[in-house]
Amino acid sequence: MSGFRTELGLNIFKAKYAQNRYETWEDRCHAVINSVCGDVGGTKNKLMDKSDADQLMQYMIEFKWVPGGRYLWYGGRKARFYNNCYLLKAEEDTREEWADLWKRAGSCLMTGGGIGIDVSQFRPKGRTLSKTGGVSSGPIPFLYATNEIGRNVMQGGSRRSAMYGSMNWRHEDAAEFLTMKNWSEEVKARKAEDFNAHAPLDMMNVSLNYDDEWLQDKSNEIFLTNVKQAMMTGEPGFSFNFGDRQNETLRNACCEVVSEDDSDVCNLSSINFANIDDLDELRDVTHLVTKFLMCGLRRAELPYQKVYDVRQKNSRLGLGMMGLHEWLLKRGHKYEVNDDLTEWLRVWRAMSDKTAKDVANEWYMVNPKGVRAVAPTGTISILAGTTSGIEPVYSVAFKRRYLTEGTKWKHEFVVDGTAQTLIDLGIKPNKIESAVDLAADPERRIKFQFDVQKYVDQAISSTINLPQWGTELNNEGLIGQYAGWIQKYAHGLRGLTVYPDGSRGGQPITAVPYEEAIK
Repeated sequence: MSGFRTELGLNIFKAKYAQNRYETWEDRCHAVINSVCGDVGGTKNKLMDKSDADQLMQYMIEFKWVPGGRYLWYGGRKARFYNNCYLLKAEEDTREEWADLWKRAGSCLMTGGGIGIDVSQFRPKGRTLSKTGGVSSGPIPFLYATNEIGRNVMQGGSRRSAMYGSMNWRHEDAAEFLTMKNWSEEVKARKAEDFNAHAPLDMMNVSLNYDDEWLQDKSNEIFLTNVKQAMMTGEPGFSFNFGDRQNETLRNACCEVVSEDDSDVCNLSSINFANIDDLDELRDVTHLVTKFLMCGLRRAELPYQKVYDVRQKNSRLGLGMMGLHEWLLKRGHKYEVNDDLTEWLRVWRAMSDKTAKDVANEWYMVNPKGVRAVAPTGTISILAGTTSGIEPVYSVAFKRRYLTEGTKWKHEFVVDGTAQTLIDLGIKPNKIESAVDLAADPERRIKFQFDVQKYVDQAISSTINLPQWGTELNNEGLIGQYAGWIQKYAHGLRGLTVYPDGSRGGQPITAVPYEEAIK
């Protein structure tokens, strides 16, 4: 298994990141650290001394942390597009801006990075165009066209585009925005049979942006319809931006990085809490990984000049975490932020802030405007064999679909790596609390995200699983209750996303009984 905890982790590494059939995980770790922190092209401009680089590399080999997927892909290659995503904004309502924004989006997507776009600035549909005498189409057709750019841009012939679109809740087209991804049963069936079948905005996740004005009218019709839509289809999600962060409406494709500046960029790595032995090791790992991300700011190539300019202005980092639920389970804790976890989160926050500031001052850089952002860590948590981001174990066992050779799908029955570790320790499979179980208690999931957000200066990407729409625990009669939970915690969140089981055709993971997976 070459250090991998699960066979699935090994398979994903071979299919997505190994640069040849002989490359091992240790080889990839060496390539990444040397490319980002060591000598480049024989120029002898090391950014990290050998002892720190060696220790950082050992931590990576042991899966105590894993960099974002673009670092894993580009480490050791001639191109150095280490950033996972780019944040874009419609800055003015002109024909020229539509065209230029599509150009910016395409340039970013061709590096393998995802994009997020806020289109609130575009005028509503039906307005008279004074120059041409025509009528405005509104921003929604812009999103449809962007979706098709994403569909046809496959970086390296294999990297599927990831995109996000948002609009202010008070925009005149918000009502149409709410339902633009309501797929027909025919489309959903087609998607279930062939994931690559076309569907409206199928490459793009969408959310409405809520600001201070919403806080004065939390039960307006748009918000309540948004709640119902989320309970039915999972979309749109909710983006919360209040107070002095009201203009930070831009998000990356997975929504954990925030900004108010067009062409900002994310810069991701995640610490695996489950593999950290104690607080002293957490301090050391956090220090070194934060410094790694600062190295990435200096080494990463970017798709066009404005991204360089904004990066220099903001120096934005995205230090995240994974394995949080495994950390709790190993200690016999419920899925909640208790005193023990609070102490670890405080250390993670303090050390990352200190290191980012110290390195920025040493290198005469701007102090990062954001240091911590919790990504979903879907693929990299599978490599590490642990729970993703702040998510609970999805299911003790599941069937997972993944791409090989660019466009070919394979299916694999999997016992969750964390669950298997606990089972090996003598814990019965039916005693492990999972996201499927917690779907019956969504408020606990929301509160957990709310409590962790206190230690995150950007945002958390987390998806709360719900039962299928129309069932006992997710139906028309519960809309008020769900709305109340969101209103209760919104002031301390930066975003919220839910996923009702079966709401999108071809979902990649499906829970199955433990016995079925073993069979």
